[in-house]
Amino acid sequence: MTEAPSSADPVPAPARSELERIRRRWSQLPLPAAQAAAPAVRALVERVAAATEPAATVPDLGPAALVDQLCVVVWDAYAAGAAPGLEEELTGLRRALP
Repeated sequence: MTEAPSSADPVPAPARSELERIRRRWSQLPLPAAQAAAPAVRALVERVAAATEPAATVPDLGPAALVDQLCVVVWDAYAAGAAPGLEEELTGLRRALP
């Protein structure tokens, strides 16, 4: 696995934009809506983490930390070159948020 330099962001601008839009929308959701949407976000977090490291386990830290976890696993996936189709998945997730 090749690691990206700490000063370089491996996430392309369109995917970074989707992450920011997801983060902004997530922060606006009332807790019940976030809890209802959490399984879809969690599923993507787990899928992306597994694409980077199949044995990886992502702890369930609840809805408050979920989008941060998404940002971390997306960064890892792009840094590892394991992100085919990820931008489209992020767009789909954003569109599915209440």
